[in-house]
Amino acid sequence: MKKKTMLFLLGALIFLFSSCTMTDRKEVVVVQQVMVEKPVEKIVYVDRVISTGKIESNGDVLIGSNSAVTIVNAKGATADLRSEYSIGTESYSEINENGFIDAKTSPLSTFSIDVDTASYTNVRRMLMTQGKMPPKDSVRIEEMINYFSYDYKKPEKENGKFGFDFEMGDSPWNNKNKILRIGIQGENLKEDKKPKSNLVFLIDVSGSMNHSNKLPLLKESFKKLVNNLNSEDRVSIVVYAGNAGVVLEPTSGKEKDKIIEALDNLSAGGSTAGGEGIKKAYDLAVKNLIKNGNNRVILATDGDFNVGVTSGAELEGLIASYKKKNIYLTILGFGMGNYKDDTMERLSNKGNGNYFYIDNLKEADKVFDQGLMGTLYTIAKDVKIQIEFNPAVVKEYRLIGYENRKLANEDFKNDKKDAGDVGSGHQVTVLYEIVPKNGNSETDVDKLVYQDSKVKNSSDIATFKLRYKEPDGDKSKELKEVLKQDIYKKNNTNDFNFAVSAAEFGMLLRNSEHKGNLTYEDVLKLAKNNKENDKYGYKAEFIQMIEKAAEIEKASENTKK
Repeated sequence: MKKKTMLFLLGALIFLFSSCTMTDRKEVVVVQQVMVEKPVEKIVYVDRVISTGKIESNGDVLIGSNSAVTIVNAKGATADLRSEYSIGTESYSEINENGFIDAKTSPLSTFSIDVDTASYTNVRRMLMTQGKMPPKDSVRIEEMINYFSYDYKKPEKENGKFGFDFEMGDSPWNNKNKILRIGIQGENLKEDKKPKSNLVFLIDVSGSMNHSNKLPLLKESFKKLVNNLNSEDRVSIVVYAGNAGVVLEPTSGKEKDKIIEALDNLSAGGSTAGGEGIKKAYDLAVKNLIKNGNNRVILATDGDFNVGVTSGAELEGLIASYKKKNIYLTILGFGMGNYKDDTMERLSNKGNGNYFYIDNLKEADKVFDQGLMGTLYTIAKDVKIQIEFNPAVVKEYRLIGYENRKLANEDFKNDKKDAGDVGSGHQVTVLYEIVPKNGNSETDVDKLVYQDSKVKNSSDIATFKLRYKEPDGDKSKELKEVLKQDIYKKNNTNDFNFAVSAAEFGMLLRNSEHKGNLTYEDVLKLAKNNKENDKYGYKAEFIQMIEKAAEIEKASENTKK
């Protein structure tokens, strides 16, 4: 048997040069271990390594799922590709992109709001830290749009919960269609209206968290939150690995040193009994419940639950059972490699919760400092939206994003049906692509034989309705607005255009069938021309992400030539 050659490329980015005819670029490849059966002369990063397990080569190119590593003079070689930076063991829920719907036969569009931003920061991590394109199902377009703040109308009434901002313009990727933007601004709680908090930090300290971008970053993130608490707030800490335990009993927010010391003493090791930890944290939250307060479990993890209660259905059922007691859930995702986005998104949806992915301390600032009120304090729960499009004006429509948030039309008034929550000062942005009445149809459906529904003679575009419950309420309230023709603008606002650029970027990353001839250059131009009110530099960073994606795509195309 021929002697095997093993290459260990550990820990960080390794720059490899090649004179291979395939490419003469300076390339980056992050591989934890490559094992081949024949001597390797050169390795060239061709696309992006996202595969795990054994991959066989039938020539000079070792090909896996969306990856290619050149092994020169190694015909018939086999290799194992494993990387901390690989997404091979990361998991994402499948997203089936929304298509166009006939406004005459199906005029109602109903869905739950979503204020999560985890998808955006996770995509940023893959592009900017790892230098690779994200898998398409990691891209939730509504979270790309909702990552940014916009200048929306504030609630008008003294006790109003929401302000609404409507605008319509031409579609930049299909000039025969229109884009409808719905902007929702949640009420900003005043400091004297802020409820007392009963917070339980539920922290994953299993072996999978033993990386610099996991437990150490987690600790620093929680310290930012602790520094914003007051003496009336209470904090407890539950940790879980092979077992779960309480490491800090309820402690006043004024005892910051004690809380931070408990965080500093945490270390990682063992398997992940997530279900046991979740139950213990919720039980502690119930035991120390503050009536009319902000009772919340904050779960920080990479989502890799592997012992005890691990199935999605069991975990969701466990969390849903506590939701009835008005205990909210915030999920903070950390790390890469074995990141379980699908698990965390489902759990947050079931637990009256919100979901963030923290990839650096700047993001921790955004979640726990600049956006603390929205992160922790709920102003409305079970928030649903229903749009009725007027078929006299709209031939077809397509909701951009929110695929995982769609509801049956009859669920809109059903107060037993769960939906998303809105925190203090949170915004929600919704975009629709609209085919005007005289536009070209995007669908191919025969006319009905036995029905000939009549359409009222109205110039309204649509009727917008929103239902919500008070944080401690069980009966929903409804708000309604009629969208008139005057919301159309030939020259749209900067906010409108920037939101559209975020949607465009998501469509390209997902390789949407509706993207038309859209290019990264188009997205870049639109974002740059509308980058205003960028106090914290998030929009400038978004522009860098577009440039990086364009660079990666161009490099991939050059490699294939």
